[in-house]
Amino acid sequence: MDRTLPPLGLYIHLPWCERKCPYCDFNSHELSELPEQDYIDQLLRDLDREVEELGRNHAREVATLFIGGGTPSLFSAGAIARLMSGIRDRVQLADDLEATMEANPGSAEALKFSGFREAGVNRLSIGVQSFSNAQLNALGRIHNADAALAAIDAARVAGFESFNVDLMHGLPSQDTALAASDLEQAMSSGAPHISWYQLTLEPNTVFYKQPPTLPGENLLADIQDRGESLLAGAGFNQYEVSAYARPGFECRHNRNYWEFGDYLGIGAGAHGKMTTEDGTVVRYSKTRMPENYLAADGFERTALRQVQPAELPGEFMMNALRLNAGFSLALYRERTGRPLSQIEAPLSALVDGGLLSRDADIVSATPLGRRFLDSLITEFLPG
Repeated sequence: MDRTLPPLGLYIHLPWCERKCPYCDFNSHELSELPEQDYIDQLLRDLDREVEELGRNHAREVATLFIGGGTPSLFSAGAIARLMSGIRDRVQLADDLEATMEANPGSAEALKFSGFREAGVNRLSIGVQSFSNAQLNALGRIHNADAALAAIDAARVAGFESFNVDLMHGLPSQDTALAASDLEQAMSSGAPHISWYQLTLEPNTVFYKQPPTLPGENLLADIQDRGESLLAGAGFNQYEVSAYARPGFECRHNRNYWEFGDYLGIGAGAHGKMTTEDGTVVRYSKTRMPENYLAADGFERTALRQVQPAELPGEFMMNALRLNAGFSLALYRERTGRPLSQIEAPLSALVDGGLLSRDADIVSATPLGRRFLDSLITEFLPG
């Protein structure tokens, strides 16, 4: 039986950076030589294979596109133009396509912004992290505060009406005033979207092995409260755990993840999720190491797994409960194909415990529930 399939996005991973940041656990690799043309060639071969797989399922329009990394802005504007042209040749893109690209504030990257815009990228996500030079040094970043402000100006001049400023808080030696100052500079820069999230020490990072001194829990709570107040007062809506936007500037690609939408993944270490017409949900990834990805057939799907019916409630909640507005039970049924009876018991218990709110068809985490989101989600995982 035919069913309504979720919106479809496309994620593209460009894995190189000039320097690996000590807090970063993403699939990024320090640059020695950029195999730019070879990598674009392989990305397009990868997409050809994904289109083959898609063709067995259903012809579907790509609504959003996200080029992440690594530092995608290390690539030339010409290479990004060739990539975008190749994508247009292979898939049907929505007329109102949101095409985001991550960029670093370095002056060399900012000079390419106009070229990226001409290539069809219409949204940037600029990795500022802080406007304090002392904090940037502590984070191992290679730009300074002036370069960050210049990059934001360059984005506007290049014609980007929609762009994100990426900021971190809970940084070494940071207090509430310093964290607030970062947000105030981001807001005054004209950024319509701000990602603001706490620095965490992730395994397999330099900071995990040699941890810096970070603010304590009470100070972190003060920083969070002050920041949320500042953002709300300036007209930024917190629509997800760490995402704040002025009206009309939410990231549609990320919303698709959180609403359990589908997305193709191409590039070294990229992940994808697809739903078939019979309701089967499949997750997969691509070869992680760039040199292996560039080898013959390195773009083959790996770690391919079918999500079992008992896992679908937890997978859905892990995403949808990140949204402050929550989700509709109709969306849950549509995206998982599962009956509400499968979640009724934990849902009722969490509502009774004050961790979830249920208003007719809408379910969302309460402020208390958002503080304990990870624990809350485990209630929907298979026993």
